[in-house]
Amino acid sequence: MKTELRLGIAGLGTVGANVAQLIERKADVLAERVGRDLRITAISARDRSRNRGFDTHGMQWFDDPVALAREAKIDAFVELIGGSEGIPLQAVEAALKRGIPVVTANKALLAHHGVALAKLATENGTELLFEAAVAGGIPVIKTMREALSGNDVSRVYGILNGTCNYILTRMEKEGIGFDACLRDAQALGYAEADPTFDIGGYDAAHKLAILTSLAFGTEISLESIFIEGISKISIDDITAAQELGYRIKLLAVAVRTDSGIEQRVHPAMIPARSSLAQVDGVTNAVAIDSDLLGSILLAGPGAGGAATASAVLSDVMDVAGGFVPPTLGLPPSRLQPYQRARMRAHEGGYYIRLAVYDRVGAFASIANRMAENSISLESIVQRKADHKGEGTAPVVLVTHETTEAAIRSALEALSRDGYLSGEPQMIRIEDLE
Repeated sequence: MKTELRLGIAGLGTVGANVAQLIERKADVLAERVGRDLRITAISARDRSRNRGFDTHGMQWFDDPVALAREAKIDAFVELIGGSEGIPLQAVEAALKRGIPVVTANKALLAHHGVALAKLATENGTELLFEAAVAGGIPVIKTMREALSGNDVSRVYGILNGTCNYILTRMEKEGIGFDACLRDAQALGYAEADPTFDIGGYDAAHKLAILTSLAFGTEISLESIFIEGISKISIDDITAAQELGYRIKLLAVAVRTDSGIEQRVHPAMIPARSSLAQVDGVTNAVAIDSDLLGSILLAGPGAGGAATASAVLSDVMDVAGGFVPPTLGLPPSRLQPYQRARMRAHEGGYYIRLAVYDRVGAFASIANRMAENSISLESIVQRKADHKGEGTAPVVLVTHETTEAAIRSALEALSRDGYLSGEPQMIRIEDLE
């Protein structure tokens, strides 16, 4: 058997503690599978006194994670602190500069610094692994980087945030409003006290930026992603989607076009019959379209201690076994600069909900403004007034293929005409299988 693999773990929260527990509990099985013992020799966390469910005897404690990465006698460094700047970045850089492989679950770190860190790893003859950074326990990174290496990927999309999926599922199945669902998610630990990162779409965007690089061999470009969260989704939208044969999901999409790469995160109506529409609760799912396999769907737990720890451990096992492909699927020098796609018409059309003042000429104005912007309507329906707005009635439009810019121009003109109350709602319709 080879010499043992000495591990240093920085961050002993839910995931870090689960990783340590797994290594302790499955020590014999893991050693047999990889041909060497895995031993945690150094750890770092904020509170030394807390019982984390594993034996820390014989492990060197570091108050400073950067010092652990720089000084500890370890063969691999596991970063589970979180955050894109400061200590986690410094610790990962310190380990890579020593030529020590790094395993991380830190999506924000990779979305902001992934290419630079990949270059640093290559320069120092070591590796950076991050299976746990995207979609929790779903092995999507290995699938894209290894199993699909002979495929040309045209599109990658999916449900990448369990908090948003939980909220939207509860709203639909139980008729509960957004605010009440969010409070429940916070009480259950699915959402943070400040939920902006999740419900604003930023968490999903970080994950999408990483998947885009793997899918298309480009440098990571987080700033190129169009991001819209779910806080404006109402029960009225959920009900309308059901009546139209759709379900609303927070969708993350990256697609190659003839002019570049398009990346977006936003609520979308997807056909209720589609496989992705069946993904409920905190579950994540990633679909990949490629030339050889067509479309495949990976689904499973997208968060949680056990699921994320499983992904971290798989990377540790790869380090122990000596098989690690390039960080982003290609050597950093071969990654292409990201080229943002030109704006194009959205093939699936849009759902638009308006609160229209009950005045003569309102419907004529809607029709005229849409026509002026070359927007073809599939349907226009005046729904029963709910009396929330005095003298207004909800109107739902479904468009054919058009651009978002055209719709926004039409809605701005309608507002100037004085027929709209409040802010219109607009949701993309995605014609997914």
